[in-house]
Amino acid sequence: MQVVDVMTTDVISVTPDTPIKDAARLMFRNRVSGLPVCDESSCLIGIITEADFLRLEVARQEADEPQPIETVGEVMNRSVLTIGPDHSIAEAARKMVVNDVNRLPVVDARSHILGIISRLDVVAVFTRPDDVIEDEIREDVIRRVLFVDPDSVGVSVANGIVTFEGEIGTRTEARLLEEVVRRLDGVIRVENGLSWRIDDEAR
Repeated sequence: MQVVDVMTTDVISVTPDTPIKDAARLMFRNRVSGLPVCDESSCLIGIITEADFLRLEVARQEADEPQPIETVGEVMNRSVLTIGPDHSIAEAARKMVVNDVNRLPVVDARSHILGIISRLDVVAVFTRPDDVIEDEIREDVIRRVLFVDPDSVGVSVANGIVTFEGEIGTRTEARLLEEVVRRLDGVIRVENGLSWRIDDEAR
């Protein structure tokens, strides 16, 4: 599963000239913790987050003569961590964890904003229905990767736990099937009960 499969495409954005109070209202009304900042051609040029407002308030309280801040462009962060639509969910999750951010703007090669992926979107991957996971295993992995008739292998999925039963052609196929399925989105654990007709890994 890729970023494009789970990202939010209805993106609420602002421009550098947006009044700071309008940006705050947008965040509050839409219950979002950050807004992409785009230019007139929808190219991403920055981001403004709750943290920016917190820093702004602290600076205002601590300054003897606070300078008036009126627009988003005066406080936005111009160094924005982004991700492409074709990247994996795992890579998006890794970027968010390593960089301690809650969201990643999704952009194309020209920095045009396509959507946003959040931590909640990544969490949603774990809610994939068991029957969807089972269908992906049978059709995309067993049939198209291993070129094996999916009806010849016993597959069941319960609460993200995949169980294999029956017999498959080789030991390598049994191992490969487990390794590939373990990496599928929504899979918690694989219980591999397969036997094989040929031990092609025996020495």
